[in-house]
Amino acid sequence: MSKENIGDLLALVAVVREGSFTRAAATLGISQSGLSHRIRALESRMGLRLLARTTRSVSPTEAGERVLRTVAPRLAEIEEELKALADLRDKPAGTVRITATDVVADTLLWPRLRPLLAEYPDIRLEIATDYRLTDIVENRFDLGVRGGGQVARDMIAVRIAPDIRRMVVGAPAYFERHPAPQTPEDLLQHNCVSLRLLSGGGLYAWEFRQGERELQVRVDGQLVFNNSYQVLRAALDGVGLAFSTDTIAAEHVQAGRLTEVLRDWSIVVPGYHLYYPNRRQLSRPTQLVIDALRHRS
Repeated sequence: MSKENIGDLLALVAVVREGSFTRAAATLGISQSGLSHRIRALESRMGLRLLARTTRSVSPTEAGERVLRTVAPRLAEIEEELKALADLRDKPAGTVRITATDVVADTLLWPRLRPLLAEYPDIRLEIATDYRLTDIVENRFDLGVRGGGQVARDMIAVRIAPDIRRMVVGAPAYFERHPAPQTPEDLLQHNCVSLRLLSGGGLYAWEFRQGERELQVRVDGQLVFNNSYQVLRAALDGVGLAFSTDTIAAEHVQAGRLTEVLRDWSIVVPGYHLYYPNRRQLSRPTQLVIDALRHRS
């Protein structure tokens, strides 16, 4: 059905509902002559007389009654659905799927998005934790979160956290049995807890920088995990040294549960960023999630 027919059918319904061209024209916000032209155009295209006009009244013909009986309810349904869609604009609803690491989900996403869920009960969140650089388009995620240096150039990136400092930490009990390393190379003599990256299958190399000198150390040890919290847990239990971040390790250092070593060699990496395709039209719930997570220094 053409837009022209829809407009003329709405005009027909208004005339019958109001019982007057004058009142119907006022309701539709058009002139009476314009309304008459629309009805005549509709009757001409259909080849049927739809309204019976007298000097005092206007009423539908048999054909007009049939049109109103079949078409008017459908137009009313469309009008109600459009109203419901407008309500969605004012009352955001829908699911937002996010891929992030476990640390991000725990320290950033949940604390900031919990109030959002309370404010907008019709918004749903699905948060999948993974260390792989997930293709959010292929896997149908709305948003991804990774370190700023890991976001592809064809994505829009929104910072949600300050820069991150890497830390080598161990429990006081561990250092009672082993001397603290003085250089990154000394780590080769220590029991280090490693993190395996599922995306490539290899162990995460510990990175260091001092002035112009940069190093990557392939450490060794008894334990390998694919989860940052388990790596840190092993260090807290005195099993060995962990390569962690100030995001989750700093509080333990401040409390004396862990001791930081090689601080002069620690590196700072770009903080976490949300990312999403620059060609994607964002839903209202997705935009609200982005606004709630955006870093404000």
